Amino acid sequence: MLSAVDARTLEITDPSSGEAVGTVAVATDAEAAEAVARALAAFPAWAATPPAERGLRLRAAAQALAARADEVAAMNTRETGKSAGDAAGGVEAAVNTLLQYAELGPVHRGRRLNGAWDAVDVATPQPRGVVLALTPWNDPVAVAAGLLGAAIVSGDTVVHKPSERCPHTGALLDEILAGALPEGVLVHVTGDGVTGAALAASPDLAVIAHVGSTATGRKLALVGAQNDVHVIRENGGNDPLVVDAGVDPVWAAGQAALGAFANAGQICTSVERIYVHRDVAQPFLSALVAEADAWTQRSGQPLVDERMRAAVAAQVDGAVAAGAELLTGGAVPEGPGSHYPCTVLSGVPEGAEVLTEETFGPVAPVVIVDDFEEGLRLAAADRYGLAATVLTPDMTHAHRAAALLPVGTVKVNAVFGGAPGGSAQPRGASGAGFGYGPELLDEMTTTTVVHFGLPGGRA
Repeated sequence: MLSAVDARTLEITDPSSGEAVGTVAVATDAEAAEAVARALAAFPAWAATPPAERGLRLRAAAQALAARADEVAAMNTRETGKSAGDAAGGVEAAVNTLLQYAELGPVHRGRRLNGAWDAVDVATPQPRGVVLALTPWNDPVAVAAGLLGAAIVSGDTVVHKPSERCPHTGALLDEILAGALPEGVLVHVTGDGVTGAALAASPDLAVIAHVGSTATGRKLALVGAQNDVHVIRENGGNDPLVVDAGVDPVWAAGQAALGAFANAGQICTSVERIYVHRDVAQPFLSALVAEADAWTQRSGQPLVDERMRAAVAAQVDGAVAAGAELLTGGAVPEGPGSHYPCTVLSGVPEGAEVLTEETFGPVAPVVIVDDFEEGLRLAAADRYGLAATVLTPDMTHAHRAAALLPVGTVKVNAVFGGAPGGSAQPRGASGAGFGYGPELLDEMTTTTVVHFGLPGGRA
């Protein structure tokens, strides 16, 4: 949790206990500009470094992170309240992501084009330049590793500003990774939203890569358009879960609980709204309430700060005031920290904010529908387009969901999971561009087409 101490300082406290973690100075405008200048100065030499060598450097950075994994995970837990196991898993995922990009970067291929027989035409990827990476607090190590790894191995240099909610974690991560890289390839900046805006306005950027709120992402998209900067955005989500007739309601409730309550509901692709078929609604709701109570008892994980908890509580209170039934949870507990219980709502009225906006807390709002088509229609009727899940024994319904849901990722019969190398493009208010996977290398590079003719020849 953070609060402003003065105009350029932030005080971080542990959201679990309210104890002080530390105070950090926010970068001045001059320091932000100097960070971009350092990355810009380092770009020509790094872009000219052979891709295989860039991959080796990134591999060394991954190994350095692995060697200090416990330290990074512990700091993440102190700043964000993330459970020890989840924090350790995030660092492990970050190491694996860096290693994957260390392998993928050197084999990032161009294309041979078919032209005249006595000429050669090729399309080859080239580094773009300086990348500004603005990364979130909810999984700060794993998410940052994807953007940083793809950019660095592509030959770009990076200015990284982590979220102001976890500045110690971000600074530690960058210190470790930068130690394995040449000067200026990865430059850290500590700051808040004002700092991020100042960095984004720099005329020396080539890419802005942002994972965070839709409101901030839209501002960055406008800045990118004005400055001819390529912008990659993974922004808010309001991911639906459709529970079809014929599924085991207890199993479905377990999936719903995992999707809604893991990491206290603070995952980009958390389940945010649930549409359950009337035939299984009552046993599903009973099982979901039991799951919610069990998650609350064994987790104890807080929301990242009191400001986030207040926003979540306001959505729940608003839904109840509008006629939703509170089945469990929904009360702010006493004591230190920013804890909030896993909450289940039923009969949530159309238009309630808990259905139309991202909640980012451990809340499962449930709407009972008469058939699968109604659930699919309601799931699709949303301005966000990050991901969606369908639980169904009917493969026809599964195929319809995959074809009709306007989201970047459709998951069938599992709220989380996916093959290595997967990627997705968010839609609508959820952003634009590939934010992970091999396709992120395409986002971090630009393509140059070259035509080689023969001297004095017709080409």
